[in-house]
Amino acid sequence: MTLKRLTTPVVDAVAYIAVRGIVCVIQILPLDMGDHLCRGLAMLLSGPLPVRGRTISDTLEKIYPTVDAEDARRLTLSMWHHLMLMVCEIAWAQRRLHRSNWTEHVSFRGNREMLSASLSPRPSVLVSGHYGNFEIGSYTLGLMGMKTLAIARNLDNVYLHRWVERFRGAKGQRLVDKNGCAPIVDKFMQEGGTLSLLADQHAGDKGLWVDFCGVPASCHKALALFSLANVAPMLAVYTRRVDGRPMQFESAMMEMVDPAKVDANGRTAPECESVESLTRWYNLQLERTIDLAPEQYWWLHRRWRTPSPRVAKRLAKKREAATQLRAAG
Repeated sequence: MTLKRLTTPVVDAVAYIAVRGIVCVIQILPLDMGDHLCRGLAMLLSGPLPVRGRTISDTLEKIYPTVDAEDARRLTLSMWHHLMLMVCEIAWAQRRLHRSNWTEHVSFRGNREMLSASLSPRPSVLVSGHYGNFEIGSYTLGLMGMKTLAIARNLDNVYLHRWVERFRGAKGQRLVDKNGCAPIVDKFMQEGGTLSLLADQHAGDKGLWVDFCGVPASCHKALALFSLANVAPMLAVYTRRVDGRPMQFESAMMEMVDPAKVDANGRTAPECESVESLTRWYNLQLERTIDLAPEQYWWLHRRWRTPSPRVAKRLAKKREAATQLRAAG
């Protein structure tokens, strides 16, 4: 056995112990003290220690080309404060968010429709993005008795992965690795399960390229296929922090489409006509969600990437055809 093989588990174990130690400290902090700590860290990460500074600035230039430098700086600072506070809230959740008190921390909008779709015998698909505190959203659904399945990449550190898996599964959410997950997801959907997915993951050149916030982004086709192939309602949902207050959230359903519904002529909704139309629909819902609180989106997330020349050429032809069609109409 090589030295590298011997040291890797040791390094992973040390990293795990360090993370658990930090979490233990966070868990005993009062909410206001944790909030002040997060503001201080945000000032460091958006200033003297600009983590992913180039990625953030490039992204904001694409999405908000008319925003001046000062507004971009404030948005970056607010985003980092949100991300640091999100970490604290995840650490606080198991100690401070329970079945007996969740209504003190989370308010719902569109909860009847969401619960009706998720608790029915039919399968359903919940889509959200790297926005607000999506981990608290899943945790709260578990508190309400909903069993969901999420697709995620396994962490390289096996100790941290098991710990995160225990947190996510504490109230009923099951995790499956994205590699080789198709048979598991199919069986889960056939049993009427609720699939919970982050819709803003980069899918590479082979993905479906659609405009997201006005800029082309590659999307996984599987999200729409899960809904269309299983005739499952798709719900665009979010959990966002209210007024910047720690541990105060609004969970809501933005919109819902159902492939099973047809009009008087027997036609399905336009959003459910194809994988592309449904993909465009859920990206539009995520855009609307981001508009509610732009600082709660992960602008450091590399969502928008430069397509290959082949893909760029195809996108240009598509835009030209769409322009000609609008002009003719």
